[in-house]
Amino acid sequence: AIAQLNQECARRSEARVRRPAPVPGIEGAMRPRTWVPDPAITIDHDIRDNRGNLLARAGQRISPLSFISLRQSLVFIDGDVPAQVEWALTRYSEANAKLIMVKGAPLEAMTRHQRRFFFDQGGYLVQRFGIRAVPAIAEQAGQSLRVSEIPLQSARP
Repeated sequence: AIAQLNQECARRSEARVRRPAPVPGIEGAMRPRTWVPDPAITIDHDIRDNRGNLLARAGQRISPLSFISLRQSLVFIDGDVPAQVEWALTRYSEANAKLIMVKGAPLEAMTRHQRRFFFDQGGYLVQRFGIRAVPAIAEQAGQSLRVSEIPLQSARP
């Protein structure tokens, strides 16, 4: 009985890895939309280095883009829509973009296209960036991010 339960648990876990739960509420882009979300976070406690020097004060707002740069665009797609997958593969190289699915089977796509695909599990990134439709692209613009939802008809490479 325990072996059977373990086997069923392993089967379900593998199925979730192969096809994660889709990000809820994400539609296909119907009209272009572009905005600049604020990537800043508010520090909840003083942060000090190993010598005790104050790096950031509690309550201070800090943008991670002040310290690091986003070297690749983040391209969000529905992996179950072949036209979105092909559009992303045609337009973006592995060097200039990370392809992030909100729905689909990333491992299967990696095998088929010999390219890495990521998955926004739990919708953390789309929620953080305010994305409601795909395809969508998040790119660094100076110390800000620019996010665009692009209807596929106008999303020609």
